[in-house]
Amino acid sequence: MNSYTIDAKKIRRFEHQLRENGASPGTIEKYGRDLRGLAAWLDGRKVTAETGVRWREALLEKGHRPATVNSMLAAANAFFRCMGWRFRAKFLRIQRRTFRDPGRELTRGDYVRLVEAADLLGKERLSLLLEAICATGIRVSEVQYLTVEAARAGKAEISLKGKVRTILLPGKLCRKLLRYAKKHKTASGEIFLTRSGKSLSRKQIWAEMKALCRKAGVAAGKVFPHNLRHLFARTFYQASRDVVKLADVLGHSSIETTRIYLLSTGAEHRRFLERLHMTL
Repeated sequence: MNSYTIDAKKIRRFEHQLRENGASPGTIEKYGRDLRGLAAWLDGRKVTAETGVRWREALLEKGHRPATVNSMLAAANAFFRCMGWRFRAKFLRIQRRTFRDPGRELTRGDYVRLVEAADLLGKERLSLLLEAICATGIRVSEVQYLTVEAARAGKAEISLKGKVRTILLPGKLCRKLLRYAKKHKTASGEIFLTRSGKSLSRKQIWAEMKALCRKAGVAAGKVFPHNLRHLFARTFYQASRDVVKLADVLGHSSIETTRIYLLSTGAEHRRFLERLHMTL
């Protein structure tokens, strides 16, 4: 008979399954964190058909945003499927947004100030890393594919989640990457490494970016690695007006995902409405 309880052993089994299925380290970390949150909320109680609804209500009461709640419910559903349980948590119905929050949008000016702040603080690696992400649109989990070989070839072969795509690297970026690699005596392999020669972690990149905020005069709420990817996407689309090509470059399997990156701000949306001249 099944024991519909969540414990550390089952969560580890779930994380292992995610890893086997090619999930990114970030996804595994988030889903594991969400499941541990659910387990703590259950506090030893068994999972039932009502668990999803009640946890969803508890998350909303705590002030979590609807999109965040749905992402946590997605983790729960993935776990239930992995365990072979019949339970499913129903998602909140969220109206599709027509514009994004300007308070969380990283502008080109913000990006420039962050790079300049990193240079002023002597953080050469971080400065170049910011440029590399923003010039290519790669995910922070894909930084490992920026190698000496990729810089020499002018392209990086990225293999994640069972998909392989080629990212072209701008010539100026390649020259900067190779100069940096030569300076730090990196003859081959990954360019962005810790002092001990290990790959940079997502947490370390995040923390180093956050530390720049005050010096750069940029709101901390705007500064996280994925926002550089969003800035790249918007800039790419403004230049090409080709959402299909952008989806390929970003590695999205659905154009709907790419569309989220291209939402205008409320201010931009308001200016567009004014240009309609429908108010008499």
